[in-house]
Amino acid sequence: MNTTTNNYRVEMHNISKSFGIVPVLKGVHLKVKPGEIHAVLGENGAGKSTLMKILCGVHPKDSGSILLDQQAIAPKNPHDSQQLGISIVYQELSLVNELSVAENIYLHQLSAHKFWINWDQINHDAQNLIQSLGFDIPTTQKVKDLSPVQKQVVEIAKALSQDTKVLILDEPTTVFDPKDTQKLFDNLNRLKEQGISIIYISHHLEEIFKIADSITILKDGEVNGSMPVKDIDIDGVIQLMIGRELKELYPKRETMPSSTPLLEVNNLSAADTIVKDISFSIKAGEVLGIAGLGGSGRTETAKLLFGANRKKSGTTLLNGKEITTSSPAVAVNQGIGFVSEDRKEEGVFLNLSVKENISLPNLKAISNKLGFISLKKEQETVNELIIKLNIKANNQDMLVRDLSGGNQQKVALAKWLGRDGEIIIIDEPTRGVDVGAKVEIYELINQLSSNGIGVIVISSDMPEIMGISDRIMVLKEGQLQGILTKENFSEENILRLAIGEF
Repeated sequence: MNTTTNNYRVEMHNISKSFGIVPVLKGVHLKVKPGEIHAVLGENGAGKSTLMKILCGVHPKDSGSILLDQQAIAPKNPHDSQQLGISIVYQELSLVNELSVAENIYLHQLSAHKFWINWDQINHDAQNLIQSLGFDIPTTQKVKDLSPVQKQVVEIAKALSQDTKVLILDEPTTVFDPKDTQKLFDNLNRLKEQGISIIYISHHLEEIFKIADSITILKDGEVNGSMPVKDIDIDGVIQLMIGRELKELYPKRETMPSSTPLLEVNNLSAADTIVKDISFSIKAGEVLGIAGLGGSGRTETAKLLFGANRKKSGTTLLNGKEITTSSPAVAVNQGIGFVSEDRKEEGVFLNLSVKENISLPNLKAISNKLGFISLKKEQETVNELIIKLNIKANNQDMLVRDLSGGNQQKVALAKWLGRDGEIIIIDEPTRGVDVGAKVEIYELINQLSSNGIGVIVISSDMPEIMGISDRIMVLKEGQLQGILTKENFSEENILRLAIGEF
C-alpha cells in the first residue's frame, strides 16, 4: 500500500541538539510518509544517528517538535518509542550474546510473563519470523555463536516482532553479501506495501537508488537537501554530502607489487572452523582481496592467519621462513596486524580514549630505552595518526564510544599503523563509513602497499573489492575456489566462483 497521501507518518520540525558546547543538529526537518522508504544520508558526524536517537527516545531534543500520525510525541526512552510503534536496528548491534535467538527477539515481551512462559510458542514464533525474512537460523542457539550476518537478521527480526509503524535501519547491509541484500530489499518492499514507513541510513549510495523513494541529506548538522530519488543522481548526492565533487572513488596506486612473495600459505586448515586446505601467497606491496558469500570462511581465514583461531594443519612462511601464529600476540610480534569487522566487540575499546586505543598496540614505539612510556612521544604519535586518518575527535582524550561509526573505524585502523608490520589484514575496511571517508581509507591502503606492506582486504562490497585489489581470492564453504587477476575482475566471475559454478 504505497500511499500518495499528503499526511505524513513522521514529522520532525526544527530539531536542534548539542552535546555540551558542540552543536550536533541545527534546526533539522524530516518528513516521512506512510508506505515510503526515506533515505537519510550524510558524512560520518553529520548528525544522522543523533536525529534517529532523538526520534527513538535515546536522546532528548533541545528544541523542536515531533509528530507521529499528526499527533505530538516526546518519547522519553526507547521503550516509549517502541510502544508508539517506532523500532530501530542500530549500526552497532544491541543483542544480548548470552541469550538465545528467540529470547533476544522477544526480550521486550518476556518481562510481562510473570508466572509462565510458553517457550515452545516463543521459539515457534521466532522461527516463523526469521523464515519470513528468507533466512534459517536455529532460534535456540545463543547469539554469541552466530555469524555477523545472522546477528543482523536477528536484530531486524527483533524490530519487526513489535507492532511497527516506523522502522529505522542504520547501515543494515554492511555484513550482507549481494544475495542477502536482495532478500532484505524484498522484505522492505513488502513492509512498504503494508504501509510501514522505513527510514534507511546507508553509505552504500548505489543501494539508495535501488530501494529508496525519497532522500534527505544532512551536512554539519543541517539539512542540505531533500527530494525524491528520481530528481537526483549519485554525483548530486555526493556533492550535497561532502560539499565537493568526488572525481575518483578508487584512487590509483603508482607503485607495483614486488615480484617476490612476502607471505606464503600452504594447505592451511583450521581445527575449529570450516577453513580447509587453503593455499595462497601475497607479495610485498600487493593488495589481496578475499571475497565470498556469507558463511564462506572469509573472516575465519583471517582469524586463522592472525592466531585467533586454532590451526589444524598447514604452513605459513613470512619472507621465506616458516612462522607460527599460535595466538594474536605471537602474530603481532611476527609483524601481522588485524582490523576486525566487528568494531564494537573486537576492533576498539569503546570506553577508552582515542589516545589509549591507538597507544596500546604501539607501546614499544612510544617507550624510551628504559621501557617507560614517553608522554611526549605518545602524544606526537597519536596526533600524527589522527591527522593522517582525518579522525574527527575533539581531542586525544575523547572516548571512542562518543565518536561516529566511521571515526571509530579509523581509530581501529590507526591502532595498527603505528607499528612496523609486514602484513595487515583488514576485514570490511569501510563498514559504516561515508563516501568521503572511504576514499581516505582507500588512499591509506594504497600508502600501506606503497611502503611494501602486504595488505589483505576482506569485503562483502564487490565494487569495493574490485576497486582496491590487485588480485581477489574467492572462498566457498571454507575452501579456495580460485584467484582472479585484475583483467578477470567482474561481479559475475566473483559470484560464479562464490557459488561454485565457474
